Amino acid sequence: TQNNSTHKILKTTTKHTKGSQNTQNRRSDVGDFNPEIFPFEPQQLHSDMDKGDGSIKYILNGEGAGTTFTIDDGTGDIHAIQRLDREVKSQYVLRAQARNRLTDRPLEPESEFIVKIQDINDNEPRFLDGPYQATVPEMSQIGTSVIHLTATDADDPTYGNSARVVYSILEGQPYFSVDAKTGMVRVSLADMDREIRENYTVLIQAKDMGGQLGGLAGTTTVNITLSDINDNPPMFEQRLYQMSVPESAPVGSVVGRVWAKDRDIGVNSEMKYSIIDGDGRDTFDVSTDPSNLFGIITVKKPLDFETKPSYTLKVEGANTQPEAVPRHRGTFKDVTIVHVSVEDVDEPPRFDASSYYVEMREDAVAGAQLRTVSARDPDAANNTVRYYIEKSSDPQKNFYIDITSGSLMTVRLLDREEVCWHNITVLAMEMNNPSQISSVSVAVKVLDVNDNLPSLADFSEVYVCENAKAGQLIQTVTAEDADEPQAGHHFTYSLAPEATNNPNFTLRDNQDNTAWILTRRGGWSQSEQSLYYLPIVISDGEQPVQSSTSTLTVRVCSCDHKGSVMTCNAEAYSLPASLSRGALIAILCCIFVLLVMILLMLSLRTHRKKPFLCDEEENVHENIVRYDDEGGGEEDTEAFDIAAMWNPREAHHHVGKMRQDMLPEIESLSRYVPQACVMGGGDSSVHGYVLAKLLEADFDPCAPPYDSLQTYAYEGECSVAESLSSLQSGTSNADHEYDYLNDWGPRFKKLADMYGVLETNSPPLW
Repeated sequence: TQNNSTHKILKTTTKHTKGSQNTQNRRSDVGDFNPEIFPFEPQQLHSDMDKGDGSIKYILNGEGAGTTFTIDDGTGDIHAIQRLDREVKSQYVLRAQARNRLTDRPLEPESEFIVKIQDINDNEPRFLDGPYQATVPEMSQIGTSVIHLTATDADDPTYGNSARVVYSILEGQPYFSVDAKTGMVRVSLADMDREIRENYTVLIQAKDMGGQLGGLAGTTTVNITLSDINDNPPMFEQRLYQMSVPESAPVGSVVGRVWAKDRDIGVNSEMKYSIIDGDGRDTFDVSTDPSNLFGIITVKKPLDFETKPSYTLKVEGANTQPEAVPRHRGTFKDVTIVHVSVEDVDEPPRFDASSYYVEMREDAVAGAQLRTVSARDPDAANNTVRYYIEKSSDPQKNFYIDITSGSLMTVRLLDREEVCWHNITVLAMEMNNPSQISSVSVAVKVLDVNDNLPSLADFSEVYVCENAKAGQLIQTVTAEDADEPQAGHHFTYSLAPEATNNPNFTLRDNQDNTAWILTRRGGWSQSEQSLYYLPIVISDGEQPVQSSTSTLTVRVCSCDHKGSVMTCNAEAYSLPASLSRGALIAILCCIFVLLVMILLMLSLRTHRKKPFLCDEEENVHENIVRYDDEGGGEEDTEAFDIAAMWNPREAHHHVGKMRQDMLPEIESLSRYVPQACVMGGGDSSVHGYVLAKLLEADFDPCAPPYDSLQTYAYEGECSVAESLSSLQSGTSNADHEYDYLNDWGPRFKKLADMYGVLETNSPPLW
């Protein structure tokens, strides 16, 4: 075989061995064929038995026979009928034989030969996994490895330079480079900043034939992304933030947010905020939102505009991750100033205590003052405050509070044994703004007073056996008392004076709040007397000492030898011997006649003729008297002389006389009059007189079911307006000046505008 630029005919000769009919198998390599030359020059298979007369035909078998290769049966020429590709199949094994054309008998054994396909550079290098994605940290140094690329060439690497690949970069300079032999892509430009440019596209070429001219080449794309590092410090958007919050904002309310921007991303941009200075460090707090980017400023303590209207905070924002390139000491951080203004809000009155605790004795008289609760308007206006008791907290109306002073008093006697604790709610309301209401709890503990009598506990009958001996214990008695002294109960027992010397029973005080009932004799008999009564005096040990007498019934019973009761039959009732049966019948007859007379009287009373009444009178339930004229004021009032009320001390109170009034269903108007004027000694005000009458009526158990209401045009001595009554007024007919109406407050503003001269330059009183 000759491997020239053109293929010569391969002539393979098979020889026939003389003197023997056997033939000898032979194997030969036909040669390498260039698959790019198609059709190539034919190869010839020739037997030395072929005389050229056409009597021999050649047959070709094996791999590719008939499909890839064909043979001329007359000449033995072998032809390739399709293109050969070494990368698909590098060699073929064929078998050839010479046969007699007429008899088809083999003239010699089959000869096997191999056809090898010679490689040529017909495949370019390929990047099988391209395009590629790679990441490299920003600010990487020159020479930092990015990605390793490998190109595959299908040509035979052992034959020539067809598969020797050389790498080069076509696009992506000067940022990246590639190693020509290894295909490693590296950083070739220092300090590449992700914040300036993040993505790069690099085009890499792989060329075979060692990069020589005429070699085949393949390319791929590498998309390189710069990953973020913490190389940028945070910076606040503003050097000064202005925020505001109402003073009524509860603790935890959000005031606003600050943001220290960071050009980095991900964890490198996460922030931690803190208040490092300022007069609001104890009043406000700052936290980081769930995204770890923003600082949320919240209220830490209750705010009060009147106490402090503004605060200044110095807020610091710092990265949570350390600096990647150590240029500074510590962590990246920045500082800003936050100015918080507190907005004024109309607040409800504020009590001087969160709750009140009061103790009082249960024997305190009605009207006793418990204590004074105090509330004030925290706003700058400092409006007047009025006090009330919430009705649901005092359904029995045991207490009453002065509307102006906040003085809490009792209305009736309190009983500790009935209710030992009273929890009432006091309301404070701004007079100029009724919607502003606050409340406080007042706990009243009723202290115990020894005002209950002791008595026998489990008061019941006891028994004594007929066979009981003298000095035998028949019962242990104990006492109970509704009072609860602090030192505990200490009862003493004794027999009543009339039973001290009785011959049947005696009592022994055990000094442990118990006593024994003992027999003084033996020989008891039910037939003689079945019941005995023993009066016992019980005293408690508190002051004032309370004592009571309880009678213990002792029944005589029949018992067995163990002391168990067998029978306790009561005495049979028998009529006295002096009362005969006829006398008993006479008594019953008298009772019957008396009953008949009573029934007859009731019947006559129900059938008594009613007086004649017209229909109009029968339907009248109330008498209404109406007068159309206005009258002359108090001078025409003869029902009551108010002048007498100016001297209430001269009013004579008849002993035992009860007012025919009943406890009113609504709160008394006297609750709205300043209590300070009532409690003062020697005060002759109308209010004190009316309040005394009111208390007298409230505690009258015989009062009828209606209220008696007297209205007097008098506000009391503590009122700015004093009395509006015409009594004791001046008799001069001169014109009056009404400028003083301006000093009476907003209730008289309308009158002041009509009759007075308003000084526009003077500020209002209220």
